[in-house]
Amino acid sequence: MSGSGRPRLGLASLGYLGPAGSFSEEASIAFYPGARREPFPSIAAVAQAVEAGRVDGGAVPIENSIEGAVTSTLDLLIHESRLVIFDEAVLPVHHNLIASPGTRSEDVRTVYSHPQALAQCRRYLEERLPEAEPLAALSTSAAVASLAAEPGSAAIGTLRAAQIYGAEILDREIEDNPNNQTRFVVLSHADHEPVGRDKTSLCFTFDQDAPGLLHSVLECVLAEGVNMAKIESRPNKLQLGRYFFLLDIEGHRTDAKVARALECIHRRVDKLKMLGSYPRHRP
Repeated sequence: MSGSGRPRLGLASLGYLGPAGSFSEEASIAFYPGARREPFPSIAAVAQAVEAGRVDGGAVPIENSIEGAVTSTLDLLIHESRLVIFDEAVLPVHHNLIASPGTRSEDVRTVYSHPQALAQCRRYLEERLPEAEPLAALSTSAAVASLAAEPGSAAIGTLRAAQIYGAEILDREIEDNPNNQTRFVVLSHADHEPVGRDKTSLCFTFDQDAPGLLHSVLECVLAEGVNMAKIESRPNKLQLGRYFFLLDIEGHRTDAKVARALECIHRRVDKLKMLGSYPRHRP
């Protein structure tokens, strides 16, 4: 429920970055427990499934409290898709060292996981498994699923993945920072109606480089008394040193003051793309 008492809209089916047992699956369950869930091998594949109508929405990671932005999701929203953000949730992240039954820690020579998970357990791997080579996988669950095919390997993944694929837990909660959290979003064809506790995401770029351009955009937000939740940048993929700026502001795009701020921003930038209005996560 939102702060205004209006319910969030639900979706009947959700795609997620799989296979089963991934953090994205956990997020999809947290979003809508009753929805039909379907795994896909990559963030791009999740988006393609939504675009093709195979599922109503797609749960994908967008930001981690330790490693920052999930750039593949941001770049997809900016450059590659017309999908928008329908909802968001923030989940605690606990990583576990997982191996095939009978494997001992001293036997491990390679550790597979998603690059974000490997980065979030970097200190643990350096101190506890200094001889093991970290290798990237498409997802944490895919890493656990592949363990049986390679003796002497381990994976970093969820307790659910270990249970699903018949693996053993060698060590629990090995993340370097106990406050590790990941923000997930649901991508869909349309964003969410207002619920009274909303957030709006957008991106924009300039056709020139001059002093004060970014400041002029932020003035649009400040003038309306709208709270800015986050700002970051991504390369525009056309020219070195030129960027898209991503901005999260509180409020729904249909709110009067947010609408005025957006119209002001539109007049001051070269390109403006709305990435969606949706309910803000509530802990």
